[in-house]
Amino acid sequence: MVVGVCQLQLALQDVFSLKEKRSIVKRLTGRVRERFPVSIAEVGDNDLWQRSRIGFAVVGNDRAFVNEAIDKIIDAIEDMYLADIVDQQIEIISFNL
Repeated sequence: MVVGVCQLQLALQDVFSLKEKRSIVKRLTGRVRERFPVSIAEVGDNDLWQRSRIGFAVVGNDRAFVNEAIDKIIDAIEDMYLADIVDQQIEIISFNL
């Protein structure tokens, strides 16, 4: 079993309230969920208007598959043009049970 975890720090442009921010983050996470079989949520910077941290996880049986899935999800988030990715952290762990 291989587990891939990714955390993205996002910069949100032209956002002036938490309500606007949450709307964008909800739209972004919803679109990712519809398109990919992943768990995704806002995991940090909850009270900052123009910043957000989201995290998602991918599980598979092949390291290359998990890495490719993470790359596709990051590309899809960039292609939505809802937020700019400022930083990303990726960790892929193999479990041999």
